[in-house]
Amino acid sequence: MPPTPITATGAAAAPAEAEQAASRLVGHRRFVRANPRTDRFHALAFHHVEVWCADSASAAGRFSFALGAPLAARSDLSTGNSAHASLLLRSGSLAFLFTAPYAHGADAATASLPSFSADAARRFAAEHGLAVRAVALRVADAEDAFRASVAAGARPVFEPVELGRGFRLAEVELYGDVVLRYVSYPDATDAPFLPGFEDVSSPGALDYGLRRFDHIVGNVPELAPVAAYVAGFTGFHEFAEFTAEDVGTAESGLNSVVLANNSETVLLPLNEPVHGTKRRSQIQTYLDHHGGPGVQHIALASNDVLRTLREMRARSAMGGFDFLAPPPPNYYDGVRRRAGDVLSEAQIKECQELGVLVDRDDQGVLLQIFTKPVGDRPTLFLEIIQRIGCMEKDENGQDYQKGGCGGFGKGNFSELFKSIEDYEKSLEAKQAAAVQQS
Repeated sequence: MPPTPITATGAAAAPAEAEQAASRLVGHRRFVRANPRTDRFHALAFHHVEVWCADSASAAGRFSFALGAPLAARSDLSTGNSAHASLLLRSGSLAFLFTAPYAHGADAATASLPSFSADAARRFAAEHGLAVRAVALRVADAEDAFRASVAAGARPVFEPVELGRGFRLAEVELYGDVVLRYVSYPDATDAPFLPGFEDVSSPGALDYGLRRFDHIVGNVPELAPVAAYVAGFTGFHEFAEFTAEDVGTAESGLNSVVLANNSETVLLPLNEPVHGTKRRSQIQTYLDHHGGPGVQHIALASNDVLRTLREMRARSAMGGFDFLAPPPPNYYDGVRRRAGDVLSEAQIKECQELGVLVDRDDQGVLLQIFTKPVGDRPTLFLEIIQRIGCMEKDENGQDYQKGGCGGFGKGNFSELFKSIEDYEKSLEAKQAAAVQQS
């Protein structure tokens, strides 16, 4: 039997100074970026995102078609796993894992994910719909990361276990029903996804150019205690922050903090709703329909977002993902002023044709676009981005791009909010019309 998930007994409280710091947002304009390099463990990068669902084959199939991410590994009845069906999609280092429980009474001892609970997965899917269960980080040592996190106040979920072949896995609570999963393993070019998974060959599979997770955003009812909790047990520093004055519209708004690891390759933004506005904040709409805190959206990075968007939009009407409405044409006059020295006129016109938003900070340029919700509920959606600029060399002389280059679309937030507000208004109008007809 897999080890029993442990409770939070004995966990230390998050440092008071972290909570105090998180509660005093100064907004984007007055925020001073600094990297104190305070990580409590060595976090290398995002490893995977696990989505719990009722039918992993259907969910994985749609995401694969929509994103150009072929099936790369599996653990299910065909591999001797009668506890859950888990299908892994890959595109570059991007790794989406879709997991669904088998029937009641299945043999839990055959599970390839030792922290998996069929009962918990069923409750999760019923409560949240299609939603993210785990944000997994590759760390230097999963046991060290777990022990350091719990000692600093993390609420433990699953104690470190050896998976074989040098792999270790552990989990702590992130927010709501989402866990932060630590995965460690030796460097090896032939390393599998995880022991217990069987590699799948997908010759001729489509590739739309998505390469990695850029950031993963959580929505919570109150920002300060959650930001203090996560920063407290990870040691991650504040990378950016936004208030309603920075990113709201006349009708709604949010407050946001972005946490980052030392290398700024793991970016974890957190949002809270702003109340007292004309319309209910989109963050509150998410919390209501999701049933509490959870992952709001996942940003997927491409090295050529225009090519990626052409591929994705070509499949929107055939079961792929739909996108939010594009901004008005005069928006791109501002793009020419902001980024005309980086993007050619032909590229700006293609951004307009595809509905891509363009923003810029003091370091680089950001191209971004957002899908509509990818499930039945107005909750989880995706962001497709490309960052341009901020190139530096590491200690080995290799080129790399600084994390968060071009920012997080502060200049586009009002356009995004307007698009989401228009989408919500269209849903409300259809609901009202249906009530009148009934």
